[in-house]
Amino acid sequence: MASARLLRSIKVHNELGEGIIWNAQTQTVWWTDIHSALLYQYDPEIESLRKFALPERLCSFGFIKDSEKLICAFASGFAYYNPNTTELEWLYRPEKNYRGTRFNDGRVDRQGRFWSGTMVEGYAGNPGRAVDEDGQDTLGSLYWVSNERFGKALDNIHITNSLCWTLDSSALYLSDTPKKRIQNIAFDPTGPTLGAATTFAHCGGDENAGPDGATVDAEGYLWNAEWGNGRLVRYNPQGEMVFELKLPVTQPTCLCFGGKQLDTLFVTSAREHLSKRDLSVQPEAGNVFVFKTDFRGLEESFFSQ
Repeated sequence: MASARLLRSIKVHNELGEGIIWNAQTQTVWWTDIHSALLYQYDPEIESLRKFALPERLCSFGFIKDSEKLICAFASGFAYYNPNTTELEWLYRPEKNYRGTRFNDGRVDRQGRFWSGTMVEGYAGNPGRAVDEDGQDTLGSLYWVSNERFGKALDNIHITNSLCWTLDSSALYLSDTPKKRIQNIAFDPTGPTLGAATTFAHCGGDENAGPDGATVDAEGYLWNAEWGNGRLVRYNPQGEMVFELKLPVTQPTCLCFGGKQLDTLFVTSAREHLSKRDLSVQPEAGNVFVFKTDFRGLEESFFSQ
């Protein structure tokens, strides 16, 4: 029977750990603590941890081959950023003049484009509302950027999450977290364009639970971190749950496979919204969990400049 064994937890106590991805070139794993505007790099071979202060909250990012620079979705837009030199080059900031939205989940597709979507965060006095530059109510959108090209693929999204692709890139997985379901959306990688959407899987739990970060493994099975449900779920390509990994925290946020054999599972989590009582029950909240598994993942794609 397939299993996952906890090796360690990385004691970072992130407020909102997110966006974790493995860099096969450097054999290191990277993630962001969004609300603390911090970026982390961890080398599991020697168990060393580096931390980078950022100019703005970093929500998701991707690697650029043979480069120290990252392609980033900061809270206000897309940019190149070098964490070692702090060099920042803004590319596109489509919602810079909006109030109450920020970027969220993102990933590089197999064609080398970086995708990231925005979410409704709210603003002072309006925690569940966002407005555009004309003061009209708005929701989030899904965008892509590649080689000096930029586009919007979807809109009317509350919280963009679970962004990843099937093995053959024929479909995009995406969730709008409050709707508690993961969608399978027809994908034409040459466009890139999106087609018809169907429900792939539902997320149960209470009203605060929902699908968060996701990844596809080497067998084409989808893994999803269920915020509020304290578990990771593995689905077969038909959307049936085939494996469950329970965690010692209620708010797992994202996951990736790494290590030399791509069989090590890294999982971020969050302390956001947890009371002192909650934290006394789950003192590991906000840490990164490292599991040895019987599963294997895929290398992350690199962004094409």
